[in-house]
Amino acid sequence: MSDSVNTDKKNIPRWYALYTRPRFEKKVDELLSEKGLESYLPLQMVLRQWSDRKEKVKEPLFSCYVFVKLPLRQSVLAVQTHGVIRMVSFTGNPSPIPGEEIEAIKAILKSERPFKMAQYLQEGQFVEVVHGPLTGVCGRLLEHRGRGKLLVGIEQIKQAISVEIEGCEVKP
Repeated sequence: MSDSVNTDKKNIPRWYALYTRPRFEKKVDELLSEKGLESYLPLQMVLRQWSDRKEKVKEPLFSCYVFVKLPLRQSVLAVQTHGVIRMVSFTGNPSPIPGEEIEAIKAILKSERPFKMAQYLQEGQFVEVVHGPLTGVCGRLLEHRGRGKLLVGIEQIKQAISVEIEGCEVKP
């Protein structure tokens, strides 16, 4: 790849995830904004109970993560923000997040429709059933759309069976 193409990629603003210290998400979001960077901290309303009262408070949707949109060449500015531990990377390279995914989270939160946090499971992932009559059974997840199929096979004879399961019944 030519240097001009690499330079162009570093100049295009993209969304990245910053991993923060625990309970520093709001402060990091505020500090990024003060630096003139576009940041996004998805918040959810949660009912918290203390010994003397109950109160609705806004808490981060994704604990220890804040999103920032910037050209990669400005990443040092974001990473050097107080409370940021690192930029989420794979194989040593910062991993951009598609803008559509950030927009989808914004739309869901703006709609005020009820939602539940869910484990991120991928088709083909090795999972264990943790609830229901199949507790303890391990296999590969074939489909995952709330209701999925668990494939349990004997690799040596290349034979398998599949059974329908609920997404909430399994863990990676």
